[in-house]
Amino acid sequence: MSQFWKPGAEKPRILDDEEGGVLFLASSLSSSSSGYGYGSIEKQRLRLPVYKYRTAILYLVETHATTIIVGETGSGKTTQIPQYLKEAGWADGGRVIACTQPRRLAVQAVASRVAEEMGVKLGEEVGYTIRFEDLTNSGVTMIKFLTDGVLLREMMDDPLLTKYSVIMVDEAHERSISTDILLGLLKKIQRRRPELRLIISSATIEAKSMSAFFQTSKRHQGLEADDGPRKDPAILSVEGRGFNVQIHYVEEPVADYVRAAVSTVLSIHDQEPPGDILVFLTGQDDIDATVQLLTEEAQANGKNKGLIVLPLYSGLSRAEQDLVFSPTPRGKRKIVISTNIAETSLTLEGIVYVVDCGFSKQRFYNPISDVENLVVAPISKASARQRAGRAGRIRPGKCYRLYTEEYFVNEMPAQGIPEMQRSNLVSCVTQLKALGIDNILGFDWPASPAPEAMIRALEVLYSLGVLDDDAKLTSPVGFQVAEIPLDPMIAKMILSSSQLGCSEEIITIAAVLSIQSIWVSTKLQKELDEAKLRFAAVEGDHVTFLNVYQGFLRSGKSSQWCHRNFVNYHAMKKVIEIREQLRRIALRIGIVLKSCERDMLVVRKAVTAGFFANACNLEAYSHNGMYKTVRGSQEVYIHPSSVLFRVNPKWVIYHSLVSTDRQYIRNVMTMDPSWLTEAAPHFFQYQRPDPIGH
Repeated sequence: MSQFWKPGAEKPRILDDEEGGVLFLASSLSSSSSGYGYGSIEKQRLRLPVYKYRTAILYLVETHATTIIVGETGSGKTTQIPQYLKEAGWADGGRVIACTQPRRLAVQAVASRVAEEMGVKLGEEVGYTIRFEDLTNSGVTMIKFLTDGVLLREMMDDPLLTKYSVIMVDEAHERSISTDILLGLLKKIQRRRPELRLIISSATIEAKSMSAFFQTSKRHQGLEADDGPRKDPAILSVEGRGFNVQIHYVEEPVADYVRAAVSTVLSIHDQEPPGDILVFLTGQDDIDATVQLLTEEAQANGKNKGLIVLPLYSGLSRAEQDLVFSPTPRGKRKIVISTNIAETSLTLEGIVYVVDCGFSKQRFYNPISDVENLVVAPISKASARQRAGRAGRIRPGKCYRLYTEEYFVNEMPAQGIPEMQRSNLVSCVTQLKALGIDNILGFDWPASPAPEAMIRALEVLYSLGVLDDDAKLTSPVGFQVAEIPLDPMIAKMILSSSQLGCSEEIITIAAVLSIQSIWVSTKLQKELDEAKLRFAAVEGDHVTFLNVYQGFLRSGKSSQWCHRNFVNYHAMKKVIEIREQLRRIALRIGIVLKSCERDMLVVRKAVTAGFFANACNLEAYSHNGMYKTVRGSQEVYIHPSSVLFRVNPKWVIYHSLVSTDRQYIRNVMTMDPSWLTEAAPHFFQYQRPDPIGH
């Protein structure tokens, strides 16, 4: 049994850290980022709010199977608790301490911060794993940061997660699908592994409901007093070291929050004392537009001297992330334009002013029409408070909300809806089935998913041949699909390519589909469209991606080539990495890697085999390019970013649907309707129009 450190005992060797929230952002003490000068890093660690609770946390983890820690973002819980556990011996004897995060960016950022505090090389004693990237060293890594999705995948090989002594589920209040599945499974694992310790950590969790979820039934209580930790969860609240934040609202609702954000930033820069500004917007497009506008306006007014404008969202390269986290030079003001990733997952030092647009991009799935949209939706009061709190980290700050006080008080929802209740559940069901959870409806969820979404997921998986008549995984297809860490439709496309002899091409397409975009986002729309035409294939976007990939390889993976062709160089490097991983997985599960040498017919058939459910037909008398989806008869239009925009072929298949002023289909490919019945005979039979015209 590990002993927690008691005051007065010999002090454990600490070579480590500071800053909390998650994240590090080297604060004004430059030594923390210089790699030596442990003294000051050590001082920073001792100043974190969570440090006062070190002994209490170790005591609770020792005595309780589950500990729920509620702490303000910035209290240091994410960076410090794993180190306290290691110092107390929880990583002795080859055991590993895991800490999960919902977001990949946070995983990388926190892991590098903790490695720095411990004075070790990232990938040795401290490592991280995200999808398609593993920076750990088996037998050496003691503290491992990973996304909750990656930990779920690890259960496929080791259902009881036997190498972990403590698993800390961080940012649990974000309630991502993976977090919810993970909590349900960890609760099951605890019954079989009473020695496993769980720490559920969050900024604004309803601790009571989480505690109730992990509470074991009364009849098991009292039996385990002498043979291990107590089963009832402990709750500990760690106060942050927040300063007062003044909230300012707008008088009238704003029509355009991008413009409102820009003018607010400029007036703060004009009128307020030094201090960095954090602006919350909804997504990459908004952020890029704002960065551009701000830069232009500041230049026009001659105010750009002291401004450093930086974007922050999940698609950024490592170098761009590092800019955001580096200390602001003297006499300058840093303006970070971020998605809600900076709401709880990352702590930025130096922020004194927050501008909150009141919205975020959220996934909403309608199981009846089978449409999943990324919608810009109002945030909850809990999120608004989190955002405001980012301004009071180093001294009293100000938060400018681009909505009215009346709206905040009377209309804004108190809590967000868990992702589980607003998402397509196809991947989630596949994972649970692969982990041997057959009774999915009887599974113990922190928040029950919509039965309609469950039924729809089972129907799609059955039509893909992943589930059989008894709703069990088919062999080999179902198990192979579960092994590929991508959406089951993409996995099925990869498997079909093996039989059709075009797996090399399809793996490339799959790699491109798993990143946001391979094109540079730019204001120069005309030039971008012309660049796309150089690669455009009549068959559509999927084949166009192959052309871009071939061109990139022929150029010797040149960044100049990318620049000339409006192709995102970092995205292409990522495509190469992901493709390599997919090749390894494909070989492991017995897929024959073969190229079809420019026979695009088989490539299109392979795509159809995975995405037949996304088939659309051009409306006969449509002058404006309106399509109807084959199932659900949704009205959709080809997205302007597609090479088939305005070409309007009669039959197409799409990869994803986005909803703005209308429903747009993205990554579109032409196809032949006869392939549909070939790919999924049992799916399209009952879909024939009946006399009533359904």
